[in-house]
Amino acid sequence: MVDYRFSHRLKVRYSEIDGQKIVFNSHYLTYIDVAVTEYFQQLLQHDEQFDFVLAKSTLEYKRSAFLNDLLTVWCRMDRVGHKSMTMNFMITREDEAEPVLLAEIIYVTIDHVSMKPCPVPDFIRERIEQFELEYK
Repeated sequence: MVDYRFSHRLKVRYSEIDGQKIVFNSHYLTYIDVAVTEYFQQLLQHDEQFDFVLAKSTLEYKRSAFLNDLLTVWCRMDRVGHKSMTMNFMITREDEAEPVLLAEIIYVTIDHVSMKPCPVPDFIRERIEQFELEYK
């Protein structure tokens, strides 16, 4: 996808579908959570401490996904604020450009000891800028 630097693939499992035989809506947040974890693991060194929590999620369901669909979760950092980060996501089926879901998620960085909001660390800002700008 043109505007997305990072993606993560996964397969829809039986436990993720509902009585209508489509992916139950809450599982899309799990898919996004898995992808954002992979995004930050790619950016960070193993010994660096960085914690964040979800503050707000906006999901726009476009089409249904089904059992055994191969999905790609596309991730892009849209904005890094003082204590928050806004990311955009798009989920597509394998080899399709039409989105299954669009999402905007706002994360707040927290101190990993006190669990209270704190400024986004400079090294995170730098890594995000380098990673996202590398693509453009």
